[in-house]
Amino acid sequence: MDDKKRTEDLLKMAIEDLEGVERYIKELSSFLPLAVCTVNPLGVALIANSAFQNLTGYKEVEIIGEKVDGLFLNKRDFNNLIKSKILEKETSLTRKMILLTKEGKRIPVNLAISIRRDEKGNFLGYFIALSDISEAESFKQGLEKKVKERTKDLERRTEEITKSRLALMNVLEDVEKAKGESEEERDKTLAIFDNFPEGLLFLDKENRISSANPDIRDFFGLDPKKIIGKKIDELEKLSSTPFIDVLKESPKGIYRKELKLKENLILEISAIPVMRIEEKIGTLIILRNITREKIIERLKSEFVSIAAHQLRTPLSAVKWTLKMILDGDLGEISKEQREFLDKTYISNERMIRLINDLLNITRIEEGRFLYNVQKQSIIEVIEKAIASSREEAQRRGIHFEFKKPRKKIPEVKIDSEKISLVFQNLLDNAIHYTKTGGHVKVSINYLKDKEKIIISVRDTGIGILKDQQKRVFSRFFRGANAIKAETEGTGLGLFIAKNIVEAHNGKIWFESRENKGSTFHFSIPTF
Repeated sequence: MDDKKRTEDLLKMAIEDLEGVERYIKELSSFLPLAVCTVNPLGVALIANSAFQNLTGYKEVEIIGEKVDGLFLNKRDFNNLIKSKILEKETSLTRKMILLTKEGKRIPVNLAISIRRDEKGNFLGYFIALSDISEAESFKQGLEKKVKERTKDLERRTEEITKSRLALMNVLEDVEKAKGESEEERDKTLAIFDNFPEGLLFLDKENRISSANPDIRDFFGLDPKKIIGKKIDELEKLSSTPFIDVLKESPKGIYRKELKLKENLILEISAIPVMRIEEKIGTLIILRNITREKIIERLKSEFVSIAAHQLRTPLSAVKWTLKMILDGDLGEISKEQREFLDKTYISNERMIRLINDLLNITRIEEGRFLYNVQKQSIIEVIEKAIASSREEAQRRGIHFEFKKPRKKIPEVKIDSEKISLVFQNLLDNAIHYTKTGGHVKVSINYLKDKEKIIISVRDTGIGILKDQQKRVFSRFFRGANAIKAETEGTGLGLFIAKNIVEAHNGKIWFESRENKGSTFHFSIPTF
């Protein structure tokens, strides 16, 4: 009896101990943050802690007594895994699986399985532990994405670097090629500069000589190499030639001037500013030997002068003889005779005008054109010229107008005979090239602030063709439309007028439109 009671007490104590252990296990598993579930040999859940419940979304009563394979997306894989591990008699394993929650959400988890066996190795069930790796997977995926992006970026950068390297190599090749071409062009330029048939000097921005060709030695007796780097002022110590004063003028635009160094040496000096975009980087001085040209020009002028003088005397005799016959001083002549003599007289007058123009050009070329320069009223000079032309305008049926300035204008220093010739040429052209019914207007304006007087002659005549306007002041120029209209003229009047005006330090210019008329202006300074 005592043994039976002792046995019952021991059994009772063992049951209490087991219950205590079970409570301890439950309390321990519920405390663990890892989702844990105890499963019997049939795959039915026996115990599931709170972490397991929270992860799966099922309550304990919904888990206990249910098969755990239903918690996974692929039940077959899960069951095959358990079977294989039981047969292999392994005690634990770890595998990634997809957990299906109560709401149907799929969560990637790490599945840890611990097989339970007794002392004899008999299968008693297993424990499963689940850990949510969705964040880790997301992190891994994000990391993989970043790695891919970085890899692509690196590949792109590598490709760009490769392209840049190739481009740089091409640029370097182009630079080397350009450098070679530049050096070749420089050598060509230097060869041209040194072998140029005229004297050349190149001045930098500070008027220092940076280049000089060998002809400088022939003109001035200076060694081209020894004057490099010197200023124009410094050359005065090396040469007493007056060209230095000319170069010191530092022209803003293209500048030309003739310079007589010796009896048998005349140079034409041209100073040309060298520009880079809008910045002046230096001045190129060209020294051309025009001695032979001047000798030929002088001989030609002498020939023209002698020929003109020799022709003018007999032509004047013919003129007065014809005049006497036409005036009846040598007896009466018939109507038919008068017509022939009138044509002869007109032709003789034309020849005399041509001779006079040629003599004027000769004087211009010889630089002895202005003789009697003195202060006088330009209005009086203009009025005298108008008096002889007004009648011709009226005879042709042309309306003539002279607009005087309202205020008194100052007297100017002029050669009245030559200024009268300028105005007479402009006025004659306006009348001859304007048809009956047209208008000719003369005006004088005084620009006090600019210290000059401007004389203008406007007509409504045939005008000047646009493509021929650049040649208007050239020798023997006559417009195609003027020749077609069979108007008189030698083509020297405007050339002479331009030289007379410029000899007075004035300017002459015009505006013209074909069949609309022309307006010629010339200015005379009052200072």
